[in-house]
Amino acid sequence: MTVADPDPRTEDDPVEVVVATIARSAVEIRQGLVGRRSDADQENPSGETQVEADVWADELLADRLTSIDGVAQYASEERSEIIDCEDEAYCVAVDPLDGSSNLKSNNTMGTVFGIYDEPLPAPGSALVAAGFVLYGPITTMAYARDGTVTKYELTGGERSVVEEDVTLPDDPLVYGFGGRVPHWSDDFREYVREIESNPDHKLRYGGAMIGDVNQVLTYGGIFAYPALEDSPRGKLRLQFEGNPIAYVIESAGGRSSDGTQSILEIDPEIVHERVPLHVGNTDLIERLESALA
Repeated sequence: MTVADPDPRTEDDPVEVVVATIARSAVEIRQGLVGRRSDADQENPSGETQVEADVWADELLADRLTSIDGVAQYASEERSEIIDCEDEAYCVAVDPLDGSSNLKSNNTMGTVFGIYDEPLPAPGSALVAAGFVLYGPITTMAYARDGTVTKYELTGGERSVVEEDVTLPDDPLVYGFGGRVPHWSDDFREYVREIESNPDHKLRYGGAMIGDVNQVLTYGGIFAYPALEDSPRGKLRLQFEGNPIAYVIESAGGRSSDGTQSILEIDPEIVHERVPLHVGNTDLIERLESALA
């Protein structure tokens, strides 16, 4: 049973205004996916082909978030340049449509966001809030702030609490690993075999990071998109995906790692910097770091 969102969303709290704006926009983004499944004949700064929905969702969020008092910068996975605003407060980094390659097959997608109190690019330690929206059978949001995670359902532009103080279950159940197996390192491949050998673990990998991470948040386990032989820095972007997801999982009692340290400890050099990402239950991440050492 859902209940009305008790969190204050007042005009004097820019962080809550940003989150409320993303929640309202997410419902519109989901509806706007219809008719925007074709390629946009252009690439994002990471060299990936954009679909029309990528560009549209980015423009919608950029327009709305940069108009909020207290937002100093807007950065997106879909654009090369950071938008600087007149205000000097919070900086918002988003992946407007994570998993947009799933549009063609009509599978899970999402929106990821991080709110920093330092100019971008910024380390994860500068995050004051982060979260993600999942466009599944139900549109939901996982939102982390002040060390706690709350899950919401999003309907009609409103969000309703479905679970407060979310924590990863103690007994991990699911796992999902990105990248092509031939491109994994030998050490990572051995670690995967260990995880797969446990009959209590179940494979969950859907081609959109946000769906796989939400499975980990719900059931416990591990998601990883590791360093690859042909991509030693991994595939995912630190500002737009790595930091926000690490912040949510660590706020829920789990751990994140780039293979040696918390994702939130990385000091970025550029806004589109990539990172190997491993998140999940603490024990599984510690075992992974030992395997990669």
